[in-house]
Amino acid sequence: MLTFLIFFLLLFAAQLAYLQLARRYGIVDNPNARSSHSQQTIRGGGLVFVLAVILSWIAGYLSMWVSLAVVLVGAVSLADDMRGLPQWPRLAAHLIASLALVLEWQQQASFSLGWIPLILFLVIGWINLFNFMDGINGITVAYALVALGTFYWVPELQDDRDWILLVGLSCLVFAWFNFRKKARVFAGDVGSVSMALILGYLMVKIILLTGNPWYLFFFSLYGVDAVLTLLIRLRRKENLFQPHRSHLYQFLANEKKLPHRLVSLSYAGLQLGINWLWLEGIGLDTFSWLPGLVFTAGLVGVYLLVRFWATPTEPLQQASKR
Repeated sequence: MLTFLIFFLLLFAAQLAYLQLARRYGIVDNPNARSSHSQQTIRGGGLVFVLAVILSWIAGYLSMWVSLAVVLVGAVSLADDMRGLPQWPRLAAHLIASLALVLEWQQQASFSLGWIPLILFLVIGWINLFNFMDGINGITVAYALVALGTFYWVPELQDDRDWILLVGLSCLVFAWFNFRKKARVFAGDVGSVSMALILGYLMVKIILLTGNPWYLFFFSLYGVDAVLTLLIRLRRKENLFQPHRSHLYQFLANEKKLPHRLVSLSYAGLQLGINWLWLEGIGLDTFSWLPGLVFTAGLVGVYLLVRFWATPTEPLQQASKR
């Protein structure tokens, strides 16, 4: 317990130091027409997640390959937060980091090499999905805490509990500065991308260990919002590489004027309920297609109803030009 208290204090001190440095060197996020905030805010505070991974490796809680993967994507993402980078170095970092995780997974659970392309596609897709969902105060850290807490509870991941706890402490540190009406700091790409890789690593590991893909429902709210928003934008023939704010959580926070923290807590709380349902209600001891398909259909139906209610009647593309 004393060890984790010391780690917590180190992480808190590091976050304070970063705030000073970021303010000095102008590492800030300036609001624009697509933003959900209205004032200049420090970004890159999610660097504390990467620091937690480094401390976990130093303490012997986490392997070298996982640590190097998180540090790599964190370093490239921090550079992107500071001065902006082309797309290719970011994608290259995501690919190399994912390959490092594959080496780790091969040591933990034997699987056919033919699965590697699909695994890489899913991990890189998850990284970008999670990054897209980082758009309002508190949503990333609240959702991450639910995911980390769920993974901590899963018996098959008991060997990972020490470093999961340490990363969770870094989330609490970040939440102190971010989970506010007016956030003092945003996670930035360094935070959202590194956290996505951490959670993606745990997700793939538990699926490989158990052979049950329904553990994916631990990420179901982010998944349904990101995937259906992407499909809707494709249907409207929008440029997918252009910034937007047409996720459901953005409609709730911007068009419906719900407090950011309420929307963030709603996503986290609903996801916690879903995780409990699958762990304690439906059960994940065995795999069956029927409950997963029924759950997916229900979730998509409820999502579309809420989205229909929250979507503005005037297209965002026209409103943003005024």
